[in-house]
Amino acid sequence: MKFLRNISLKKISNFRIGGKAKYFFEAKNISEIKKALILAKKLKTKIFILGGGTNILFNDKGFDGLVLIPKIKFIKKINKNIVRVGGGVEVKDFLNFLVKNELSGLEWAGGLPGTIGGAIRGNAGAFGGEIKDNLIQVKSIEINTLKEKIRNNKECLFDYRFSIFKDKNVNEIILWADFKFKKRKKEKILKSINEKINYRKERHPIEYPNIGSIFKNVPVENFKKEFIEYFKNKNIIKTDPKPVVPSAFLIAECGLGGKKYGDACISLKHTNFIVNLGKAKAKDVKKLMNLIQKSVKQKFNISLQKEIIEV
Repeated sequence: MKFLRNISLKKISNFRIGGKAKYFFEAKNISEIKKALILAKKLKTKIFILGGGTNILFNDKGFDGLVLIPKIKFIKKINKNIVRVGGGVEVKDFLNFLVKNELSGLEWAGGLPGTIGGAIRGNAGAFGGEIKDNLIQVKSIEINTLKEKIRNNKECLFDYRFSIFKDKNVNEIILWADFKFKKRKKEKILKSINEKINYRKERHPIEYPNIGSIFKNVPVENFKKEFIEYFKNKNIIKTDPKPVVPSAFLIAECGLGGKKYGDACISLKHTNFIVNLGKAKAKDVKKLMNLIQKSVKQKFNISLQKEIIEV
């Protein structure tokens, strides 16, 4: 086994931003993942696990270690309602499988980029649904010990855009997961998925390279009473799945839509998106993120929490 050397991260990331990875490897099965981890340990190099690259901001200097992509791409039915899916399967491919098999429960993910492993790690959600809603169990492998684990839904400690796999003390790769769905007519599932896809096309700046929502939406309970009344009057509180104030609204209220540093720009279409107009650098994006956090803190006394990952 050999790792590729000096691979451009710019070509891998949805943002089209980043330097080079010292080592790079795509593992097609669990055996290859283990071999890659063993070799990385021998080389005494850092490891970063990459899914679809849809919420990652790579550093302009690159990554001085191994970028490992676990491409475990299988989908199989365990029984009529339960499906096992590899962590490397793209969300769109999983949705296509569910449509064909008339299985309902993941329609909210229509148009969601990235992999199932990434969606589980961040407990992805939209339109009131979350990945945890249909999940039964997850199998993972510990990076340092190569020990394989299976956790049930409760043991994954799911919360708003969080799971145990995001815990800094848990260093694991998601291998596969089991989901339970309900039967529904194919036409109805497809219609619901397409509605979500069209919504994203209309509201999100997908015509430019981006990495999705930069900041998490903010639970209503975190705000002072006077702000909550203001949000109610504006009718912008949404269920996600608990009552939250969209970060996009807060950013827009600060008048930051269209603000640019270099080729990095806060989208006017959706102000919680920063887009790459051509040759944006990570440093430009970070400047905008700092500006957003500082401005929102000053205006609403709230510290926005990042939804993306910086590497």
